[in-house]
Amino acid sequence: MLETHGHQALLVGGCVRNALMHVPVNDIDISTDARPERVMELAKAAGLNAIPTGIEHGTVTVVAKDIPHEITTFRRDVETDGRRAVVAFSDHVEDDAHRRDFTMNALYARADGTVVDPLGGLSDLKARRLRFIDNAEDRIREDYLRILRYFRFHAHYGDPAEGMDPEALAAIAANTDGLASLSKERVGSEMMKLLGAPDPAPAVAAMRSTGVLGNLLPGADDRALAPLVHLESSIGLLPDPICRLTALGGADLSEALRLSKKAARQRDLLHAGVESTDTPGALGYRHGHDTAASILLLRAAMLELPLMPDALAAAQQGSAASFPIRPADLMDRFQGAALGKALKALEAQWIASEFTLSKAELLAASDQL
Repeated sequence: MLETHGHQALLVGGCVRNALMHVPVNDIDISTDARPERVMELAKAAGLNAIPTGIEHGTVTVVAKDIPHEITTFRRDVETDGRRAVVAFSDHVEDDAHRRDFTMNALYARADGTVVDPLGGLSDLKARRLRFIDNAEDRIREDYLRILRYFRFHAHYGDPAEGMDPEALAAIAANTDGLASLSKERVGSEMMKLLGAPDPAPAVAAMRSTGVLGNLLPGADDRALAPLVHLESSIGLLPDPICRLTALGGADLSEALRLSKKAARQRDLLHAGVESTDTPGALGYRHGHDTAASILLLRAAMLELPLMPDALAAAQQGSAASFPIRPADLMDRFQGAALGKALKALEAQWIASEFTLSKAELLAASDQL
């Protein structure tokens, strides 16, 4: 659509980076010298659905074969305030590359697969080296969210053996005050993506050392995170950002990160489970195997202890157990609040027996209540 009418059309950013790293591509972004109104015009002529998703910033989403392609005109920054930028359209891919965040994200590709590398990002990508484009402080002051993006991208794409770029860390440490300008929703989204990485512990440790973690989550402590990640790996558990967030602790996490109601409830449930005295079997019975497993891993990680032998098996047993007593079984002797109290007492005895007491034994025990 673009090239046949004389315009440049270059795949850019994550789709190029991920393709080169042989990991799944989620979004398709295209950069072009065509102005957004021209993109809309060409899409209409081609019979394609064009949506002006961010046309004032140069972005049009064109849907082809049910796949959305975000097409953005080459841009250069005119003015920034740390949250948003005033941009001007450009005819040059080099201008567009210089306004991006990291060199590995400033890689472009033509339709035939030829990589266009204006800033030397390909060598950084091959080395899994995350580096800000040009001056790190300038890039951060253009958008302070790039501080969190640095740690998130390093957790997903960086080489942990090589560590982090000292210039980047120094620039981050010098600009933590700018984090206050970010919305809690943006911060929360980045934190969840970071904590969903295979092993976010080194990145979160660097956040602590640069002052970022304490700035965003006062009272948070990352000491339990690395043991938790190790325990997850040892039993083949998939990364759970909410479980990992719970390991960090800190006050008012739900508010600080604007968690969804569902995520906040899960975080509170895990926190309460860690603080409780429930046995592994009781946790499985009350919360199901997966949540019980997360609580057990959190307990072990926070106490820096190995996971108790057979704990997960006990949680699995509890999750499959079904309390054999029903209210109707006791209504001949208990009513109202007394019925609820009796059911609760019998259930506690049944759980304490590791779910072995039969219905007959429990009914017999009810005579003693």
